[in-house]
Amino acid sequence: MRILASEVKKHIGKEILIQGWLHKKRLLGGLTFINVRDRQGLVQVLVQDKDEVEKLRGLQIGTVLEIAGQVIEDERAPGGAEIHDPKLTVLVPVVDEPPIEIDKQLSHKPDNLDTLFDNRVIGLRNLDEQTIFKTQAKVLEATRAYLKENDFTEMNTPKLLAEATEGGAEVFTLDYFGKTATLAQSAQFYKQMMVGVFERVFETNPTYRAEPSATTRHMTEYITIDVELGFIEFDDLLALASGLLNRITDDVYETYGEQLKRWNAQKPILTSELPRITMKEAHELYGKANKVDMSGEDDLTPDEERWICEYAKKNLGSEAVFITEWPSNSKTFKFYHRKNAENPELADRADLLFRGIEIATVPMREHRYDVLVEQLKTLAGGNPDDPGFKHYLSAFKYGLPPHGGFGWGLERTTEKLIGLNNIKEATLFPRDLNRLAP
Repeated sequence: MRILASEVKKHIGKEILIQGWLHKKRLLGGLTFINVRDRQGLVQVLVQDKDEVEKLRGLQIGTVLEIAGQVIEDERAPGGAEIHDPKLTVLVPVVDEPPIEIDKQLSHKPDNLDTLFDNRVIGLRNLDEQTIFKTQAKVLEATRAYLKENDFTEMNTPKLLAEATEGGAEVFTLDYFGKTATLAQSAQFYKQMMVGVFERVFETNPTYRAEPSATTRHMTEYITIDVELGFIEFDDLLALASGLLNRITDDVYETYGEQLKRWNAQKPILTSELPRITMKEAHELYGKANKVDMSGEDDLTPDEERWICEYAKKNLGSEAVFITEWPSNSKTFKFYHRKNAENPELADRADLLFRGIEIATVPMREHRYDVLVEQLKTLAGGNPDDPGFKHYLSAFKYGLPPHGGFGWGLERTTEKLIGLNNIKEATLFPRDLNRLAP
């Protein structure tokens, strides 16, 4: 029976069988040591018999091996034990030298990222790279657990649409049997419609934006955690988002805290209810500290986002902060957003900033049918009878309660939990202006 890396130490003094990839080979004092990698980590093997050493001649990293041998306790070895007197079986020989060395930490310096991504298929076999995406999987796992505990139903919605969800030019179009279809910019319409069915819904699926941006924070395809819930108000929505970030952080660091130390990652400092700073206050604080006038701006610059997060960490005890009271005349105000009842010049919306970047936009929606139709016409120039809108609007015509939600960036969250500098580092196979492969 095959034994995995994490279980080897439980079999000290016994003969076991392991299977995996040759991860590292080295000579030390005339002795041959190899590390074998499986899905749970590394097993060190001491190969002394000349015939067994000969089986490794000419074989490169990535060779698939089966090894039978005796487990000996050795705290210097990965996992605290190693295999002696092994009998090696080469299942799949690899004779080509790999393009990058995966047995040491790979460079994530900006000038090496193209090399990193060009060799992604091999580079992901590096244990530190794996930690990034195990962390990402834990983010999703924690999200699902938290939302299901709060009575949400998971769903999957179409990504081929008849109309751009968000409006504007940042949309991919394609021929759909003679018609023009678009790739979904979000699950926005569908998750709102499903509030009328399940009341609380979420999904985690790809999002497509034709953004001509070659920055550290943008991609053309990424994963969004889309959440929507009914019969709530703005404070309820922010409380839910606060709880989610805390749950994600706790679960990630409880599970992978040790591995993340190799990335010099620090567990984020968060308050249970994340603090709020209004847009006006953010501009004033940043402007005063940096001697610039930001009062005429209706959005935050990337530098403001970084600065405000540092300010919140030092003064509010949290590395995450909500930016509230967004102007409703801003270009970022969507036709389905709700204006504040007491001050229509403001939107019932917050952006969640985390370690210097926005990871979620958290607004209430306009649920009144007549108001929504008017905003569609005046703000988006949309026709309520178009196929991309009429089914969406019918959900409101036949009754939707006050509701709100958010689109939460999976890769950005992973990036900032670990302390990476580019969203593409937290993406298995990044897609941007210049990259469609691998």
